[in-house]
Amino acid sequence: MKSNNPLRSATWNRRTLLQRTAAAGAVGMVGYHGLVANASSGSAQEIIVGEGPHRYRLVHHCVQLPSQYTWQTTHNVAVDAENNVYVIHEGRENQKDHPSIFVFDDKGKFIRAFGSEFQGGGHGIEVRTEGSEQFLYVAAYQQVKAFAKLTLKGETVWKKFAPTESKIYHADEATHPTKTWGPDRFLPTNFAFLPDGGFFLADGYGAFHIHRFDKDGKWLSSFGGAGDGEGKFKTPHGLWIDDRNPQAPKIVVTDRAHHTLQIFSIDGKYERTITGFGLPANVDLQGDLLLVPELKARVSLLDKDYKTVATLGSDVERIGEDKGNTIRRDESKWLDGKFVHPHDACFDLAGNIYVAEWVQSGRVSKLTKMA
Repeated sequence: MKSNNPLRSATWNRRTLLQRTAAAGAVGMVGYHGLVANASSGSAQEIIVGEGPHRYRLVHHCVQLPSQYTWQTTHNVAVDAENNVYVIHEGRENQKDHPSIFVFDDKGKFIRAFGSEFQGGGHGIEVRTEGSEQFLYVAAYQQVKAFAKLTLKGETVWKKFAPTESKIYHADEATHPTKTWGPDRFLPTNFAFLPDGGFFLADGYGAFHIHRFDKDGKWLSSFGGAGDGEGKFKTPHGLWIDDRNPQAPKIVVTDRAHHTLQIFSIDGKYERTITGFGLPANVDLQGDLLLVPELKARVSLLDKDYKTVATLGSDVERIGEDKGNTIRRDESKWLDGKFVHPHDACFDLAGNIYVAEWVQSGRVSKLTKMA
């Protein structure tokens, strides 16, 4: 049902498309954290994670690349209005002809690949409906240091570099970007969209600012910056618009290295901090549920009050003890039903969840909601 409220009825982002899914029915059984149950056919095992009304069948490696391509550290995932899945990997700078973006249908069948211009720096990806068309928004870091608007087939609408008018960045960032990190460098990570066509962009690895742009990618303002106090960040890696209260929408920022979410008004004023996470990497929203992938080996679902109502695929203790990050590079150490490093997650049209992990050989998992 559409709302008459202008904030609710406006096109916030590609993920707002997912609001039209049917509400999930309550499930009476609880306590299914990581349960492995025999499938009815007896020929396979199904992995069920979650609890109560938030139970999912988990399938790892739900999408596979054709033999001519290789995963090169999966980063982010998005879904379009046809329920097709878009995956971006970081890629390798020395493989300029290899694509960084791959598209699959909702059954996992490969459709197309493109985006070689983001090789070595592929990071954030979102799909947004604008009028009767859909577009991809891509954020790229490392030596690419750019953000771009593309068609769903990969044609560039526009591509932009550091907003030097913000007076934050080294002049070379907009003219000669190189793989240089620092507080005056531009290393964008993720987007959040507004109903007027504008958007926010997180500079998650550079100056630690959140920038606001208009619908054409013109810089308007910024907030944040490096620091340990309220409204300051240490790796503001992901962000999203929380419009569950349409009268007072909020910006949710994953302040990753502080292990918190910070909540802001739409004009960038600090409101509160939510603690208790393990390197939260990004945010998605569907209905009343806020979805938070955490690099420290779990995916969390939060209610309207930012309280965790379900934890999916947790392997926090084991991954936390892996000081050398050896597990992410050795697939033989991955456990069924457990996540290693969830870097991004999003809902699809049916309320299922896709998770992309920051692991060496790449992994995208699908959690299918149990009715």
